[in-house]
Amino acid sequence: MKPENFTELSDQELLQKIKKMKTNKIVDAAIIGLTIGIVIYSAVKNGFGFFTFFPLLLTFMIVRNSNNNKILEREMQKEIESRNSK
Repeated sequence: MKPENFTELSDQELLQKIKKMKTNKIVDAAIIGLTIGIVIYSAVKNGFGFFTFFPLLLTFMIVRNSNNNKILEREMQKEIESRNSK
């Protein structure tokens, strides 16, 4: 979602999106923990190989996406704060 679209949303819609993003953070953290656990288990059980590091690619994509979500969340918070100060 582009920041320009935040002005078109109501306060309630913005708050719902922020709440959904916070829920997504928990899910992302669980998936990251799971993939790191898989990497460690795979390394101990089978040694290092392609499939040992493959879950780390998934982890990298989730972390990169979560960084983008942090930026969007900050922009939504700024929009809510600017509406409340008026």
